[in-house]
Amino acid sequence: MVSELYSERLREPNHIQNTNTHNLVRMNPEGSSISIALPLFDGKNYHLWVVKMEAYLDASDLWEAVEDVYKVKPLSDNPTVAQIKNHKERKQRKSKAKATLLAAFSSTILARIMTLKTANKIWDFLKQEYEGNEKVKGMQVLNFIQDLRCRE
Repeated sequence: MVSELYSERLREPNHIQNTNTHNLVRMNPEGSSISIALPLFDGKNYHLWVVKMEAYLDASDLWEAVEDVYKVKPLSDNPTVAQIKNHKERKQRKSKAKATLLAAFSSTILARIMTLKTANKIWDFLKQEYEGNEKVKGMQVLNFIQDLRCRE
């Protein structure tokens, strides 16, 4: 169903397909694939981007690496195959999460966050930079409600 809607949207005359995006392709229970485009952030509409990006990271099994601050501990002497595999997966998940976030930014945003070393630090920086304090958030909600009313 989702893939049908997505395909239908691609056929719309006003739809412009960005060939510079990354897509997450997942198989649904019916056996068809679902393609989810990586949401790109250019400094505008953070409140919308953050919801899309969290869903994308979660679907990619990378959200834990962004949300949780964990260090991948070095392997002990004589590790088991399962320990080696787990160590490699946790390390790769952190790297993939950071790479995915970096790919989701315009060059202007990327220039501001490229020195941050972890996906968690990038996420926290953006949250602090674009969400603002509680007063700003309250005003954003009021503006959003006003905008919805104007569209009706």
